Amino acid sequence: MAADKLARARLARAAMRFKRPGLPALVLLTDDERLSDPLGAALALPRGSLVIVRARQGVRRAKLAAALVEVARRRGLLLLVANDARLAARIGADGVHLSEARAANAAHWRARRPDWLVTAAAHSLSACARARHADALLLAPVFATASHLGGTALGAIRARIIARASPLPVYALGGIDAGNVARLEGAKIAGVAAISALS
Repeated sequence: MAADKLARARLARAAMRFKRPGLPALVLLTDDERLSDPLGAALALPRGSLVIVRARQGVRRAKLAAALVEVARRRGLLLLVANDARLAARIGADGVHLSEARAANAAHWRARRPDWLVTAAAHSLSACARARHADALLLAPVFATASHLGGTALGAIRARIIARASPLPVYALGGIDAGNVARLEGAKIAGVAAISALS
């Protein structure tokens, strides 16, 4: 447990080295299978971090979002809801996160809710270009990860190239932890996003 806490702290410190003005440096994504205690994970985040609520089942998503918005307010965190703008508006979230398939909707939400933070998932440079109306992108998978078992990771070099060419700030996501985040030093990224490494 102490080792996990130390690793989370190291990852948070590393993320701060990438920080861009106006954006959080560290992002926690909830996951139905891989994050058993999302409230505990959110409580352990440094102030100013971002939590993205993801849950496939609507009732679970609504309950989780309602619980996390309370944690976010108390702890000074930002909260986005993935692919559910109606729920985000209802609970007073700070915005919405869009899957790569829905990234083109960023322009719609930017126009309707200019006060919101809008992020989108991207797995390639062309996906980064399609999501050009978002505020930031989560580029994945940078390293091998349980979320994409058997999938091909971008790797640090390719992730750096995409981040440099992207029209938007990019967060590195996928297999990132305190042990490998140093491989991204010097990359033009806005911060890091994780599930397991922040659990």
